Amino acid sequence: MSIRNIILGLTVCAGLAACGDTLGEQALGGAAIGAGAAAVTGGSLATGAAVGAGANVLACQTEIVNCT
Repeated sequence: MSIRNIILGLTVCAGLAACGDTLGEQALGGAAIGAGAAAVTGGSLATGAAVGAGANVLACQTEIVNCT
């Protein structure tokens, strides 16, 4: 995977961070966005979903993004 695709995927995930009310909703929203970004960039859907879920939960739980 090229660096361009990685940057594109991270940008999409950051721009579409989907905070939910519960940890499960946060993980599910991040997984969906991560898998979508992987599909667009030609990456592995499973890896994209895992990275997206982890990144979204981290962002929401540490309040890196404003989810209100």
